[in-house]
Amino acid sequence: MVARSPLSPIVEPMRLEDLPAVAEIERLSFTTPWPSHAYRTEIESNRLAHYRVIRDGDRVVAYAGVWLLVDEAHVTTFAVHPSWRRRHLGERLLLAVLDLAIERGAREATLEVRLSNLPARRLYEKFGFRPVGVRPHYYTDDREDALIMTTEPLADAAMRDRIAVRRAAIARLDDAEGDRGDAAANPDAAERGG
Repeated sequence: MVARSPLSPIVEPMRLEDLPAVAEIERLSFTTPWPSHAYRTEIESNRLAHYRVIRDGDRVVAYAGVWLLVDEAHVTTFAVHPSWRRRHLGERLLLAVLDLAIERGAREATLEVRLSNLPARRLYEKFGFRPVGVRPHYYTDDREDALIMTTEPLADAAMRDRIAVRRAAIARLDDAEGDRGDAAANPDAAERGG
């Protein structure tokens, strides 16, 4: 097994200088990627659009977009660089998007996801998204249907509790990652722990 370096992820608003990295993640993640000028337009001109990235050091490793429409937060895009997947970055990013939605007064969050994208669907379900409908032939590349998923009202106690549980789980991961990072930096500590 190859050891991975410890993460030090930071969630921040997407900036124009992030667009080349976002375009690369987009190209690696989707069969029909958005052109980078679409993100530029979203950042510069769309008052409803809010984009976040996760950085590890100087490198953008994930991003998400959400439109805040009256009382709804609609997740428009979400991707983690393939080399950085399975490190809980999607959870961090989704938590940041939901925090933003709550901060801006959204009543609920919605999104579309490919019916075949089971890993993404499982992630969204962890955060309280549930299926509410299907958009037939939604995706232009292969005409696959999209599953529409929506949260319970974000202000409800059950939803607040779910978000708190996910936040605590991420904090535990941070603690465990820090412990592994310390052990990796000190071979004696790693050997004693084994």
